[in-house]
Amino acid sequence: MSAQFPSIRPRRLRTTPAMRRLVAQTRLHPAELILPAFVREGISEPRPIGSMPGVVQHTRDTLRRTAVEAAEAGLGGIMLFGVPEVQDATGSEGTNPDGILQQAIRDVVAEVGDTLVVMSDLCLDEYTDHGHCGVLAEDGSVDNDATLARYADMAVVQADAGVHLVGPSGMMDGQVGVVRRALDEAGHQEVGILAYTAKYASAFFGPFREAVGSSLQGDRKSYQQDPANARESLRELEQDLAEGADLVMVKPAMAYLDVLRQIADASPVPVAAYQVSGEYSMIEAAAANGWVDRERIILETLTSIRRAGAEQILTYWALEAARMIR
Repeated sequence: MSAQFPSIRPRRLRTTPAMRRLVAQTRLHPAELILPAFVREGISEPRPIGSMPGVVQHTRDTLRRTAVEAAEAGLGGIMLFGVPEVQDATGSEGTNPDGILQQAIRDVVAEVGDTLVVMSDLCLDEYTDHGHCGVLAEDGSVDNDATLARYADMAVVQADAGVHLVGPSGMMDGQVGVVRRALDEAGHQEVGILAYTAKYASAFFGPFREAVGSSLQGDRKSYQQDPANARESLRELEQDLAEGADLVMVKPAMAYLDVLRQIADASPVPVAAYQVSGEYSMIEAAAANGWVDRERIILETLTSIRRAGAEQILTYWALEAARMIR
């Protein structure tokens, strides 16, 4: 027994809900939550995503309504992903000014204006027929520098459509700097960059591939980070900051809370984390089987991500969680 017992009793601060609320060291707020949303070309009704119960591929009309709902719920932002009808080797629909993502950006900005931060995924995997995040070289590898040229063009068309933040997520070396220069040269100095700074070659991305219609064969281990490495993320952070990142992100979140903590401790800019599709789907599956308390585990996982240092959290539960914590 401690010599200080029974004078020191930490349980005194856990006695009632009011007491626990009073001394809580980590709090969630709707403004910290970002809703990822998929919009699919050529559909007239929302299409459920089988591996992500409760998540759909939106039509343009239902996306507009969801954006308004997100703004009314006080969310911080919405991250848009386009799912085109046509894919090709270079992902040409990603730079089509009238492509589905650019149309969606214009739609959402027209609906919510500046009441919600409108973000867009800046990557080629949704648009390529091979499913990789870039242009392929003759040997089948992803050509880093050729891909950067495509990212620059994508950034400009997304900014022309009115996006507030672009999210280069392909993990190409130099991607933030190339995007920043392209935006500035096109007169879009006000458009910010949410850099996917530490994005791991993770098995947790599986359901997302259904969500965006990815045709990927193989893996992305040659350009996304090795799950065995943490210190490497600090090097990526240093590079992204030097190239002009306005915010940085860790993806996935829950299996990489140690990395998130290191990034948060070192970063002078806001730090986000993405609670990805596999994390979402596992919890939904466990809850559907009655194995876990669904609402409690949603809030517990979000709190853990916030506690580890994330100031913004991308989560498919953003709307639901906002209602639970208001």
